Amino acid sequence: VQLQASGGGLVQTGDSLRLSCTASGRTFSRYVMGWIRQAPGKEREFVAGISRSGAPSYYADSVQGRFACSRDNAKNTVYLQMNSLKPEDTAVYYCAASMGGNLYATTSYDYWGQGTLVTVSS
Repeated sequence: VQLQASGGGLVQTGDSLRLSCTASGRTFSRYVMGWIRQAPGKEREFVAGISRSGAPSYYADSVQGRFACSRDNAKNTVYLQMNSLKPEDTAVYYCAASMGGNLYATTSYDYWGQGTLVTVSS
């Protein structure tokens, strides 16, 4: 599966952004989807994940209550709604697809998009 992420940009603290990730192919609903980010000089870290059906979704503690992950299997698209953004949310955000396993672990993801940059200014 090929993944194309979009929606990143430069925003101010407290603003919102919605990232989208569209997948090619007919097997999108077979994959657990995740959003992983990588800040400059840091390791990739899990941000959010969503089950094949769209519920439940899972979040890193750092974004719980601020971010919401959803998916539309008819459109082969997964979303990440990011609210109350903070400078520490600045990173390249990747969408990724997993056939299974621990979705909190970045190593569980089999396919990755190219990433979209989110920059939050203070």
